Amino acid sequence: MNLTQPAKKLIETSLPLEAINDASVREKSIRHGHPSTLHLYWSRKPLATARAVLFAQLVDDPASHPEQFPTVAEQDAERARLHELMRRLVVWENSNDETLLRQARAEIRKSNNGELPAVVDPFAGGGSIPLEAQRLGLEAHASDLNPLSVIINKALVDIPPRFAGREPVHPGGAEQNFYQRAEGLAEDVRHYGQWMRDEAQRRIGHLYPKVTGPDGSEYTVIAWKWARTVRSPNPANPIETPLVNSWWLSKKKGHEAWIKATVRDGQVHYEVMHDANGPRGKDDGTINRRGAVSVADGTPIDFDYIRSESRAGRMGTHLIAVVAEGPSGRLYTSPMVLHTEAARVDRPVGLPDAALPVQALGFRVQAYGFKQWIDLFTNRQLVALTTLSDLVGEARERVLADALAAGTPPGERLRDGGTGAQAYADAVATYLALGVSRTADYCNALCTWHTTGEKITHLFTRQAIPMTWDYTEANIFSGSSGNFLGQLTWVAKALVHAPASAAGEAKQVSATDRAYDSLVISTDPPYYDNIGYSDLSDFFYIWLRRCLHDIHPDVVGTMLTPKAEELVANPYRHDGKEGAAKFFVDGFNSVFARIRQGANPAVPMTVYYAYKQQDAAAGGTTSTGWHTLLAGLIDAGWEITATWPMRSELANRPRSQGSNALASSIVLACRPRPADAPATTRRALTAQLKAELPGALRTLMQGAVAPVDLAQAAIGPGISVFSRYTRVREADGTNMTVSDALTLINATLDEVLGEQEADTDPDTRFATRWYRQYGWEQDSAGLADQLARSCDTSLGALERGGTFQARGGKARLLSPSELDGQWNPEADDRISIWEATVRLAAVMNKDGVERTAQLLAQAQSRISPDSIKELGFLLFHEAEKQHHTEDALLFNGLVTAWADITGKARRLAGIPTAIQDGFNMNGED
Repeated sequence: MNLTQPAKKLIETSLPLEAINDASVREKSIRHGHPSTLHLYWSRKPLATARAVLFAQLVDDPASHPEQFPTVAEQDAERARLHELMRRLVVWENSNDETLLRQARAEIRKSNNGELPAVVDPFAGGGSIPLEAQRLGLEAHASDLNPLSVIINKALVDIPPRFAGREPVHPGGAEQNFYQRAEGLAEDVRHYGQWMRDEAQRRIGHLYPKVTGPDGSEYTVIAWKWARTVRSPNPANPIETPLVNSWWLSKKKGHEAWIKATVRDGQVHYEVMHDANGPRGKDDGTINRRGAVSVADGTPIDFDYIRSESRAGRMGTHLIAVVAEGPSGRLYTSPMVLHTEAARVDRPVGLPDAALPVQALGFRVQAYGFKQWIDLFTNRQLVALTTLSDLVGEARERVLADALAAGTPPGERLRDGGTGAQAYADAVATYLALGVSRTADYCNALCTWHTTGEKITHLFTRQAIPMTWDYTEANIFSGSSGNFLGQLTWVAKALVHAPASAAGEAKQVSATDRAYDSLVISTDPPYYDNIGYSDLSDFFYIWLRRCLHDIHPDVVGTMLTPKAEELVANPYRHDGKEGAAKFFVDGFNSVFARIRQGANPAVPMTVYYAYKQQDAAAGGTTSTGWHTLLAGLIDAGWEITATWPMRSELANRPRSQGSNALASSIVLACRPRPADAPATTRRALTAQLKAELPGALRTLMQGAVAPVDLAQAAIGPGISVFSRYTRVREADGTNMTVSDALTLINATLDEVLGEQEADTDPDTRFATRWYRQYGWEQDSAGLADQLARSCDTSLGALERGGTFQARGGKARLLSPSELDGQWNPEADDRISIWEATVRLAAVMNKDGVERTAQLLAQAQSRISPDSIKELGFLLFHEAEKQHHTEDALLFNGLVTAWADITGKARRLAGIPTAIQDGFNMNGED
């Protein structure tokens, strides 16, 4: 091996992509104990993706060690072994399997001179990458400009290792014989959180009265349903009219409930009805996207009027229903004076004087006169949140006293690196504060009521702060959604599951300013103009600052989160779109140029990019953000060596996977481009692409890449060729753009897939060309005869093959739905790759993997499984170009499930696992 050239890593060659994607998709449905439930943050990477990328980034590809694996077969076998380890590694249930993690660490050590390198994510965000680095035994460094991100990362990777294995300190604790990871710390978080809840109820519980049910018993209220109101503009009937999206409270069958509004004596009265005869269609509610109507007489009320009334301070509220914990489910009651009066409390003193941004990505409330963050809360909610926030400090003092009483030395504070009683009290208080912050997501005047789930929905169901008209106020002392103890339980469960293993560090610093000396880089930078992280974070920050000003003063020292340096293309902050684009590009290039100067040269950097459906235009990927990312990396001196599509938003079924034509994330592997790298010309680049790309694409197709992801994965080896040059000169002397390079790469992909036709049988060549021209439609039999002769077949032979029909001067291919019935490959006297591929795709779509595997087991002695898979790629590509969506889904479904199909077929055919025999050319099982 050339010692001057670092070893190529697994991520630069091959990944078990479908296994990673499946685990990432599944992770979306896992809640209890998942680190994402510690606290909300936007656009977190799935842990499975982060873990797999880090492992593949650090482990050598077998081809880098010909002295150990001299043949292609031996390299494939070793690669298959590593892939199998990765398949087990990404499973959620294995995330704290220490035996498996030791195996992963051993592989990392083997490829890194016996050491476990340190990893940094300078845009740490929600902390997935640093957390998974720590899980793999790597020293984890997390940094971010955003204080909310820093606190989350401290709670995930910094604090847990300091107190791993410690017993809880509260009196009566330490009931377990052995505490692993941060279990003891989590137990104390629950204990002191319970004390906070009980103490808060003692102080302000009178603000949350119970409700009397029809049976005369008292029940705890879950929520109060309120409607904002404006006075009707009709001077003849200026009633204060409610703005309600829907009158329904519950649409659950057999438990329907809705609100009946009537007008008497110039006032609106609300009565909860318990039947299924509630309003429908335009009669359900008083406001929609077009405007509102008066509940009294139907007078139209436009949004300009509503906004002006609200800005003038004349928007009011009506209590329209009360929801309680009934004896057998939700109990819905009509509003009562007692409950209206209980909510009439003064705004507490000492609230943060923090202004909402005048304009921000995803914000809508400012148009209605909301000026400060505290305007997003009712007075009762402000009393609750300030009470809980102030109790965090009191709880910290109790923890400190109990820790000292338990014999823990006082030591230094957490911010000074302490691990004694002072630091432990700070740690518990940090998690209690996160519980308060989580509560704010449910305890604000923008939450709504879920009529089928019969529960409160939190504010941040998306990365925006929209206006809501009828809102739901949670009871923080109930046992339902939005209660404080429930939020703290999520925090404690996430803490229990944290690895708490290798050392971790989280600090607030700009990615432009921090050091990268000899660190491995894996990062998920901001996505151009998709998310306004800092503006959104201020919602939580004002409460975290109140809770933690004495515990993390260096992190929460500013009134609001830093804005000026945030690397987001925000047109509101940077003089429009052009100014925002320049700010982002300059900042991005500066960060990655700095990383290039100090990062570990033996390991490629990995960078995530979050793709959106709207980023794609006809003919390919044309997102401004995507081109900016690629161009920025190349301009900063990086060579891009791989691109991998990572999906985390799709269902498990192949049809569902195929229905979303873009990955939700793309991971790029990058190496520093040599300082003396040459320039080249367009002609030379084209020749180099044609020389290198075909082999790389065939390797991808033989591996575990779905057809829907091939075009994106192909960018990796293609852009690698482009980015190894300092510049590529066009014929007119200008520099080739990234967009033009991607066009060249896509054209080469077309050529490689098209060349597959030459390697197929005559019937398949004919069918492929006919499909490209006519699809499943019929056309002239004379044209079909000419095309058949040019492909060295005939119409008679095609009809005997069972895939073509020529009658009455017209001819057509038989569609998949006509080929999904009974078929015996062993008895078929004329079988082509086309017939096998289309029949198997149709059967897969209709009957699933088992039946498809049975047919493949019968066909494999006559048709190479690899040729079927390759044609599946080609037909997907053709279907997509022709906008034949159903066909694209069909062929993507077959190839996506190919590893499963071939594995089952091999077992049915009695072929030993060790004998690949064409079923898994790249080690895929």
